Amino acid sequence: MLPRSGDVLHVTRAASVQFLRPITFRVIRVLDWPTYDGWLWLDGYELNAAGDAVNRRSIFVLREGLEQLTSAPGPRPHTVRPRRPLARTPVRVG
Repeated sequence: MLPRSGDVLHVTRAASVQFLRPITFRVIRVLDWPTYDGWLWLDGYELNAAGDAVNRRSIFVLREGLEQLTSAPGPRPHTVRPRRPLARTPVRVG
């Protein structure tokens, strides 16, 4: 699973030994930095129990160790609204 912007992940020790205490993490982006095969740099926010962002972090994790809690919503369809006709009124000059 390759995370994408908006995904909420449960990051545990299975993803990296640095996470003795698991965290909930909302992804901003996957960083395009050189890594070992199967490892990722993720930029995002650590979330508290209420789901509020408490720390912005960049984390180095094993892709196979990530657990997805919620996925990002799909892109919204583009809505085209009809334009209102422009009301033209005469302008006095001089």
